[in-house]
Amino acid sequence: MFLAFAFGYYAVTPRDRSAGQTVFVVKSGSSLGQIASDLQKRGFINNSYFFMLWGKILGYSKKVKSGEYRISASMPPIHILALLAKGAVITHTITIPEGYTMAQIARLLEKKGIVRPQDFLRVCHEPSIIKKYELTEDSLEGYLYPDSYEFSRGLSAEKVVDVMVRRFRQMVEPYNQRMKELGMTLHEVVTLASIVEKETGLASERPLIASVFLNRLKRNMRLESDPTVIYGLEHFNGNLTRKDLARRTPYNTYVIKGLPPGPIANPGLESIKAVLYPADTQFLYFVSKNDGSHFFSTTLAQHNQAVARYQKHRRYKAKKRP
Repeated sequence: MFLAFAFGYYAVTPRDRSAGQTVFVVKSGSSLGQIASDLQKRGFINNSYFFMLWGKILGYSKKVKSGEYRISASMPPIHILALLAKGAVITHTITIPEGYTMAQIARLLEKKGIVRPQDFLRVCHEPSIIKKYELTEDSLEGYLYPDSYEFSRGLSAEKVVDVMVRRFRQMVEPYNQRMKELGMTLHEVVTLASIVEKETGLASERPLIASVFLNRLKRNMRLESDPTVIYGLEHFNGNLTRKDLARRTPYNTYVIKGLPPGPIANPGLESIKAVLYPADTQFLYFVSKNDGSHFFSTTLAQHNQAVARYQKHRRYKAKKRP
């Protein structure tokens, strides 16, 4: 009788009624016993054993969600249990910019304290996880949709990746029929869209950039895209050289013909749409005007004139090879 009373009294009695709120993190995969032990060590509860028993009685043992919680020792243990089971986690807004690579996303998530970069990249390269999304690529580069997300600390890298890939699928699904009409695979579309994404920051130029690359592909011309070269370099110091342009890598489109083996970044929807609905042009060349925009040409002669005008300090790039 006394034990039952003590057990019930424990559930509704805070450890410290004057305590303020603080953050408590439930790590992914933690058992109720581990959580109870951590709560006691942090001073939120008095008895981890009673806490665990109450959790089992209420059916919460497998319902506690990982993440960050704002709790206090002034809360009755039964209240803390309810918060954990409800999954009332603290979330943080994480905005993934369009054109970020997996490595850049990993560093951003680390900076925000969401997941360790090595865990994130490991998941992005895990064959079984890639296969789960019905993809056959070597990584999830290109399929991590750039958007704003609400993530809580303590989430597993698998969960973070899952949210991003599912968002990608949701955004791209309406365009599956268009891909079939064009005879393009999802992989081809995303790969080319990633190049378009890296070539220009102007939304109005994306359909034009896409038209250039599609026109070159139809003519069996090399794409000759600087961003693909950079992606294939193990260490890039910000200065693209003649030697870099001549170095044979799977991603150097100055050397290889056709598309590189996979995406070089994670494109946004507008770049994907630009590939699916390109501008109707005969353009085969473009060069930066050094103001964020580009000059487009249909002939090599026009292009060389534009290069001489806008890129005098980079004359070695003036001649485009078919």
